[in-house]
Amino acid sequence: MRIALALLALLISAAPLHAAGTPTPEETVKEYLTAFKAGDFNAAYPLVTHAMAQNKSKEDWVKEQQWMMQMAEVKIFEFHVYPGKVEGETAYVPDVLSSQDKFLNQLGVVEYELYTLLKEDGRWKINQQQIVEHTDLGKWFPKDVVDGK
Repeated sequence: MRIALALLALLISAAPLHAAGTPTPEETVKEYLTAFKAGDFNAAYPLVTHAMAQNKSKEDWVKEQQWMMQMAEVKIFEFHVYPGKVEGETAYVPDVLSSQDKFLNQLGVVEYELYTLLKEDGRWKINQQQIVEHTDLGKWFPKDVVDGK
């Protein structure tokens, strides 16, 4: 019982240290997608690089994202972020996105995405988002995801 309590106390005391630290690339992508799914573009803005935001002010970028999501009738149903690869100051994080819009994905086909993140202002930020071609799925996703596609 004492060991269990000691472990619990250790976990509780360590949790704030992790939360106060710099988010991992995977945590950044999850936070970004969660914000987009909720339509909270104010929360998403600090998670993208200045280049990804096209050097727009927060207000202008947020308005643009709101307009684009509304116009395209984008619906994000769910997403699953997988472990990424870090190469120096660049990170690559794959995710599987289930969404729908009225222009590019009317049928709601599952998309395999890859986010490129850079270190900016002392934290990981999203710099690019791209669709992973089926021939490259094995490079970024676990075998069970590739086989289950």
